[in-house]
Amino acid sequence: MKNITLAIDDGVLDRARLVAARRRTTVNAMVREFLAEVGEREDKVAEARRQLLHLMDTSEGRMTPGWTFDRDDAHER
Repeated sequence: MKNITLAIDDGVLDRARLVAARRRTTVNAMVREFLAEVGEREDKVAEARRQLLHLMDTSEGRMTPGWTFDRDDAHER
């Protein structure tokens, strides 16, 4: 595990220590958890984007350039 050094405002650190104490954890553990969540969120966004692009590539929809909506299409059965 790597160590990092952060510069943080004294007041922010004091509040973070209070929160950590209430949660029975440490500021260090809260920072590790936060950074892990950021990475997981980015992974989820990347996967959603990949799936959307795949859907766009494989869709049989008629939303091609120049396509316009008309009344007959709306009432197509």
